[in-house]
Amino acid sequence: MEPKRLKITPAVYLYLVKNNKILLLRRYQTGFKDGQYSFAAGHLQIDETVKQAMVREAGEEADINLKIKNLDIVHVMSRREKHGNIDLRERVDFFIKPKDWSGQPKNMEPHKCDDLSWFNLNNLPTNTIPYIRQAIDCIQNKIFFSEFGWD
Repeated sequence: MEPKRLKITPAVYLYLVKNNKILLLRRYQTGFKDGQYSFAAGHLQIDETVKQAMVREAGEEADINLKIKNLDIVHVMSRREKHGNIDLRERVDFFIKPKDWSGQPKNMEPHKCDDLSWFNLNNLPTNTIPYIRQAIDCIQNKIFFSEFGWD
């Protein structure tokens, strides 16, 4: 019997920090973690690199302009999570910090996000998604890789 092949969903997350504040958005009407804070983020599309996806998602969600050459992957997370009718979702999440960026953050998807705000890195909202909080802690402590939801 041949083993089941794992199908992983790759996603990118924008780790944008300015003056010790981090940009977070509150999910709204998405069906996943609504009412909780996350980063501007999204899934990779076919024939798209991790950094290309981050450039696209930052523009689509927050009107932030990024250049591929200015992006650093600062954390990678292997994540497994139950959600709705789907038993388990295996993911690889890439957290990306730009060295430079332009634009004034703006909520470009009010049908999916009802708040886009800067928060002090040492005082995150209590309703920050747990794996996002873990990623922030890891990045601040220069931990490049972590796992979430495998216990």
